[in-house]
Amino acid sequence: MLKTCLQHPLTRGLDIDDPQTTNLRRRIIAEKPFLRRIYQEWYADIAAALPPPPGTVLELGSGAGFLAEMLPDMFASDIMLCPHIDAVLDGHALPVRARSLRAIVMTNVFHHLAQPRRFLAEAARCVRPGGALVLVEPWVTPWSRLIYTRLHHEPFDPDAAAWEFPPSGPLSGANGALPWIIFQRDRDRLRVEFPEWRLDTITPIMPLRYLLSGGVSLRSLMPGWSFGLWRGVEGLLDPWANDLAMFARIVLIRGD
Repeated sequence: MLKTCLQHPLTRGLDIDDPQTTNLRRRIIAEKPFLRRIYQEWYADIAAALPPPPGTVLELGSGAGFLAEMLPDMFASDIMLCPHIDAVLDGHALPVRARSLRAIVMTNVFHHLAQPRRFLAEAARCVRPGGALVLVEPWVTPWSRLIYTRLHHEPFDPDAAAWEFPPSGPLSGANGALPWIIFQRDRDRLRVEFPEWRLDTITPIMPLRYLLSGGVSLRSLMPGWSFGLWRGVEGLLDPWANDLAMFARIVLIRGD
């Protein structure tokens, strides 16, 4: 009932897998100042984590975002045909030369990959030694479990035994807990199966601001001018990030 009342009117009743929904989400991000500043912060952190050239930076799932405005030399892609992208690409099978990328970056995309092993293998093939995989993704904490299972529209199953999940639509198929499962719960398995990747940093972030922004599906709960205030509040909560964070910034480095 609460989720229905808070749903953003632009996307109410739309098929989440319809490219038009992605286009509307891009508009929502642009029109919600609080939310746009969240994305700007995420993108600045992604840019700061990138290794130096040579190599191209490839973004997967660019459709609703605007990272290309901050990284104009980046190659923007999406699984669906959308405006403002350079190519339609599937992360499970990248038409990219071996060792030609200096980084692959994603914002809220990894948890939609139904076959993450295929993606990690493809990314290892395409990223040069010393290159990076930089992600901003949902994270599992006691607080986020409560929010993602009650207010979010995507599946969220931290107890899933398998990394894979049944494929469906490009956005309706998901497990929001997948990044935590692979990079935290099963990190020893990740190390054994993908020795090419070194897990560099996991930084739990943002316990409140994304929720207050309403994201791309719900109405904003706070005006844009209050963004700095809430960022300060979150700064005070940093010591409890492992219990409260709703997202994490994850950086993996490609070994030799």
